[in-house]
Amino acid sequence: MSISLDGKRVLITGGTRGIGRAIALAMAKAGAGVVVCGRTGGAAAETLAAELAEIGVKHAVTTADVTDPEAVTALIETCREQLGGLDVVVTSAGSISHVPYAKMDFEQWRAVMSSNLDGTHLVVQGSLPLLAEGSSIVLIGSAVASKGLPLRAHYTAAKSALVGYSRSLAKELGGKARVNVVEPGVIDTDQAAGLTPEQRARYEGMTALGRLGTPGDIADVVLFYASDHARYVTGTTLKVDGGM
Repeated sequence: MSISLDGKRVLITGGTRGIGRAIALAMAKAGAGVVVCGRTGGAAAETLAAELAEIGVKHAVTTADVTDPEAVTALIETCREQLGGLDVVVTSAGSISHVPYAKMDFEQWRAVMSSNLDGTHLVVQGSLPLLAEGSSIVLIGSAVASKGLPLRAHYTAAKSALVGYSRSLAKELGGKARVNVVEPGVIDTDQAAGLTPEQRARYEGMTALGRLGTPGDIADVVLFYASDHARYVTGTTLKVDGGM
């Protein structure tokens, strides 16, 4: 099945690295115009902008802290100026830390909850005036939401909350926008680069497919949700975890 996003206008948060970057490039290769933001600029943002320029689509790569309402307002204005509106919003921005729950202070809890949950809310709500009828909102969650892992109570709570949020929002927005969640498993990004060979082998052994996922594995699923092939799909949560 070939997926075309010709003429679609897309916002991707957390899009300069890892999964978000793969999504941005996949969207662009499918013909969409994209606005991509990361929390910081630097080499990752610069190389992404160069790759998007080579693809030849209308694009902008910018910085935005999605937990800051004023920064999100500026980001949405960039979408208005660069694209004129939006057809797809992908929220991939978020942070994670590994802290024993008994030792987790409120700032650590709040930082992870804010980046994953508050940031999603601010971006989605802020984008509503720009969304065309029949748009698609794709939230990047995590397979940990239904499994739980030690040292990540705050991250699990935030990603679990996205599921309920998406179901309510899908019903409220109706035909205006479809809302779905993609839940990656262990993905071979720069975050996974710190795994020891033993840890990598253990995670690979936990999957039915015997390997870690790639950012492209996630991007392909997001591409489907963003496309007209998923025109009757909303309020769903799809695990993309290799059968963990």
